[in-house]
Amino acid sequence: MKQLLLGVNGKPVLEEYEDQPLQAGYVRVVSDHGAPKHGTELHGYEKDPFAKVYYDEDTHIFRPREKELVYDGRSGLGNMWVGRITEIGEGVEGLETGQRVAGYGNLKNTHTVKAEDVLVMPETMTWKEAVCYDPLQFALGGIRDGHVRMGDKVLISGLGAIGLMAAQAAKAAGASLVVVSDPIEGRRQAALENGADMAFDPTKEDFGLILRDKTDGIGMDVVIETSGNYKAVEQGIRALAYGGNFAMVGWLGECHIPINLGYEGHFNQCHFYFSRACSEPNNDYPRWSFDRICKEAWNMLCKGMFSCENIVAPVVEFDTCDESYLHYIVENPQESVKMGVTFKNA
Repeated sequence: MKQLLLGVNGKPVLEEYEDQPLQAGYVRVVSDHGAPKHGTELHGYEKDPFAKVYYDEDTHIFRPREKELVYDGRSGLGNMWVGRITEIGEGVEGLETGQRVAGYGNLKNTHTVKAEDVLVMPETMTWKEAVCYDPLQFALGGIRDGHVRMGDKVLISGLGAIGLMAAQAAKAAGASLVVVSDPIEGRRQAALENGADMAFDPTKEDFGLILRDKTDGIGMDVVIETSGNYKAVEQGIRALAYGGNFAMVGWLGECHIPINLGYEGHFNQCHFYFSRACSEPNNDYPRWSFDRICKEAWNMLCKGMFSCENIVAPVVEFDTCDESYLHYIVENPQESVKMGVTFKNA
């Protein structure tokens, strides 16, 4: 049996492992499919962002570590898996062998997890819908933080998996116009296929000006920014209506480029929200928590409310996923949206 790790040479590598005896309260699952989480994993792949700091849960402030972490290069690569239960530990109730389930973990042949941590899949649910569970959580958080309401005109900036799910979520929330922006043509096409009304290439078009013309000078009511790109932030503010809402979902790194926030940003009095669905307490606490966001996201996917077929692409074989990870995620991200992985037993 093998699993995908970040090797000591800084490249993905498939390495062998052995399963340990199953403990009480756990189940063992044989993998059929899986998928990495491109943006977040790439942060850790290129440079561990938490090596020098840690997040203080009590004060909600990043503080310097007394001793910088030494990265050992053995982290697992991958985000979610789908498979069938093959073993059930003592004391586990409500689950059966052969049952199709999903969960969190790196790409590997088997997963041994606590019974309460598995997500039971209805037979009508596709594996691609299941692995879109994580991006939908953050898309849903952005939609809620941006206060999208029926009839709003919404711009989704950045079309990775989160952005593509957010575009569909905005439509489901009643947006009358959903516009998307991304420099990669394949991602724009996927958004249009899934219901977006208009798509722009931000490297070629001043869509902020175009959208004001198309909305009688008003602009977009809400911008959901998922790329974490500073120029995308600038363009999004340019497209935003006076008093509009801007939900910053993407993970911004250090800014090393000129960015102009003065004109539209200052004069249009926009409302800016840094949106992170898993930061507690949630903005709508106590009614909403991350746990509720997760439950609602899973329920919607189970009902088939989102199209995920063209989001999880391309799909590669597990036996060569080390090479595929390097190619599609690290070196050529423009050739993929959310890479899917299939195992031989699928």
